[in-house]
Amino acid sequence: MIDKLDADLIALLTEEPRLGVFEASRRLGVARGTVQARLDRLQRSGVVRDFAPTIDTDRLGYPVTAFVTAEIAQGDRDVTVVEHLRAIPEVLEVHTITGAGDLMIRAVARSNTDLQRVIDRIVSDPGIMRTSTVIALATKIDHRAVPLVQAAVAPDDDSENDDTQNDAQNDAKNEEERG
Repeated sequence: MIDKLDADLIALLTEEPRLGVFEASRRLGVARGTVQARLDRLQRSGVVRDFAPTIDTDRLGYPVTAFVTAEIAQGDRDVTVVEHLRAIPEVLEVHTITGAGDLMIRAVARSNTDLQRVIDRIVSDPGIMRTSTVIALATKIDHRAVPLVQAAVAPDDDSENDDTQNDAQNDAKNEEERG
């Protein structure tokens, strides 16, 4: 579970991923040690997975985004199909889904003509029985997580104040010990 300070820290680092711990602590109004401890805990728990750059596929030369629904042969084929898809650089995501199809694949291409090449690579695995492709015309909401992080903070989370007070007390104690 995260609290408001965690959510604010995540939002700040999402907006400015190169921001240092000291500057984050200044902007959030808490001690540097508090920010570092929170960040370490968020990473250990897996809430924050990485600090990788966000890549703009359009500017990278892949302006076409497509969503491919794939039906796969039943059985143990899904493992080999996923490994096949992982080897295609233009395949950005693969999700197991419900409904018509087994996998939802997000892929990019340099053009509509190039998309045919990507689809041909996708369907070249014998475990893929059938596909259906839709091309995204425009991105209205890009990949985001901050609103979800903010929604994950319990609105009546009284432990938030306790945690912040405990962090502040620990910071003061550590400062005193350092002299």
